[in-house]
Amino acid sequence: MTGLKSIMLAAGLLLAGAGPGIGHAAAPVAPAVTAPAATAPAAPAATAPQATTTAAAAKPTDPALAQDGAPIMAPTAGVGQPVDGHWGIQPQVTKNGERAHWFHDAILVPVITVISLFVLGLLFWVMYRYRAAANPVASKTSHNTLIEIVWTLAPVIILVLLAVPSIGLLQAQYKPAPTNAITLKAIGNQWYWSYQYPDNGGFEVTANMLKEKGDVPAGERFRTDADGPRLLAADNRVVLPVGVPIRLITTANDVIHSWAVPAFWIKLDAVPGRLNETSFTIEKPGVYFGQCSELCGARHGYMPIAVEAVTPEQFAAWVKAKGGTPKGAKPAAPAAAAPAAPAPAAAAVANTTGPVENATSAATTTQGAAAKPAAAGTGH
Repeated sequence: MTGLKSIMLAAGLLLAGAGPGIGHAAAPVAPAVTAPAATAPAAPAATAPQATTTAAAAKPTDPALAQDGAPIMAPTAGVGQPVDGHWGIQPQVTKNGERAHWFHDAILVPVITVISLFVLGLLFWVMYRYRAAANPVASKTSHNTLIEIVWTLAPVIILVLLAVPSIGLLQAQYKPAPTNAITLKAIGNQWYWSYQYPDNGGFEVTANMLKEKGDVPAGERFRTDADGPRLLAADNRVVLPVGVPIRLITTANDVIHSWAVPAFWIKLDAVPGRLNETSFTIEKPGVYFGQCSELCGARHGYMPIAVEAVTPEQFAAWVKAKGGTPKGAKPAAPAAAAPAAPAPAAAAVANTTGPVENATSAATTTQGAAAKPAAAGTGH
């Protein structure tokens, strides 16, 4: 028994002395076993792009742009739209419009007023001077050379003097657009407008008239005061930059329409199979309304035009949101990375190029800017 106790005591002392060694030996083993199972190094790499994407998505956009890139701008009362009871021409926001407004108010109206008052006074004088009571014996005068020369030359001189500024204004309206102009192609349809931006990637926007609240089914978008006046508000507005020349091209797909915006002093016919062109430059930001000004069918009065003039920076942001490319912008960098990729990867990129462009065009032809189904409010 004494020997057995001695052996057990010796074994206990041996284990007590070897305990620290065993613990130290196990310490390096634990990391080695758990390291492969733990994905700490890989996890940050996998989640980093998601965090970056989330941060980018959460980053606030330009407050002047809606979620789909359509600028948020409410129309100003009395500007760019008709006013009940107002006499005269709308305030003009283009050079040609200001020139035409001055020509109308400073030259045409005074000349017309003077001629009308002169003829009216002449009629009263003739009725009084040559009345039967004052001339019991009628005059037999049938010819007066001086009077005939005066009433022939005077109108000719007046018309020539009016023709000089009038022809100059007409020439300015059809002056070719400069090379830095932004092209807007307006296409008339029965009965809505579609717009293309050839200089910005060729995307297309369709604009239909917004109906009143009581004229649409539940859940469909209807006109509000922020959209514009009744019969003039459109679900998608034409967006154009301020201070940049605009080349307007019009045509039609069915019958003759006419693209007219009074505040721009623009009225250009849209003829099927023909391209008409003019140019203008908007000087003030705002929302400006117009209508089709050519009888084009039963719903001729339901083809409004809504133009939103914004800064060039906001216009560029809107173009990008629509999937287009701002004019003069450098092309994206994927082409530079293509040579470094293997041939199969390059082929895969080439295969995806076509559908991406088509998807962009298709997406922008809908009424996304209005948050409205594409088939809604088409007027058909």
